[in-house]
Amino acid sequence: MDATTDEPAILPDRPTSDARRPIALIVGVIATVLFVALRLAVDLDGGAPLAFDQWWDDAMAALANPVLVIVAWIPATVGGTIGMIVIGISTTIVFLLIKRPWDALNVAGAIALVVLIGAPLASVIARARPADSLAETQATSFPSGHTAVATTIAITLALILRRGWIWVAGAVWVLLMMWSRTYLHAHWLSDVTAGLLEGVAVSTLVWALVEVWRVRRAQRVAAAAS
Repeated sequence: MDATTDEPAILPDRPTSDARRPIALIVGVIATVLFVALRLAVDLDGGAPLAFDQWWDDAMAALANPVLVIVAWIPATVGGTIGMIVIGISTTIVFLLIKRPWDALNVAGAIALVVLIGAPLASVIARARPADSLAETQATSFPSGHTAVATTIAITLALILRRGWIWVAGAVWVLLMMWSRTYLHAHWLSDVTAGLLEGVAVSTLVWALVEVWRVRRAQRVAAAAS
C-alpha cells in the first residue's frame, strides 16, 4: 500500500478520528461475552436443545408450507459455502480495483476469521441438528455458519460504506438467513443466535483493528513526508 491509495487525504470520508471505533470495540466485546455465555449454556445442557429452541422448532414445523420451503432455500443456497466464497472474493476484488486496499483487507480478514472460528468450533461441539432437518444432518449445528458469515459481511460493508440503507438491507438479510436456517430445521434458534453474535463480534473487532492500523500508518506516512 503506498501513500496514494486509501489514505485520509485521498478519501475525505475516512477521518483519522472516528467516533465509531470505541463503539465498535464495546459492541464487539459484549457480543463476544454473550457468545461465550451461550456456548456455556449449550455445553452445560449437553448440547440438547434449550427450552426456547424446541419451542421455536415446533413453531416452524407448524408453519410447514412447500412455498415457504422454496423461499427458505434461497438464502440458504446463496449464503452457503460456495456463495459466500464468491461474495467474499468478489467484494475484496472490487475494493482492490477501486484502490481501497484497507477495505479489501477488512472484508477478507473478517470473512476468513469468522470461518476459522466457526467451522472448527462446530466440529468440536458436535451438536446434533433438529431431527426433522430438511438440510444438513451432520452434527455441526452450533454455531450457524450461514448466519455468522451473513452477519459478518453485512456489518463489515455497513461500517466501511457508511450508508444507512446498507444497515437496513443487511439486517433484513441476516434475519432472513436466521429464519431460513431454523425453518429448514438445519439449526436450533440458539445456533443462529450464536452465529449472529459471532458475526457481530468478528466484524466489529476486525473493522476497529484495521481502522486503527490504517490511521497509524497514514500518520507515519504523513510524518515522514513532512
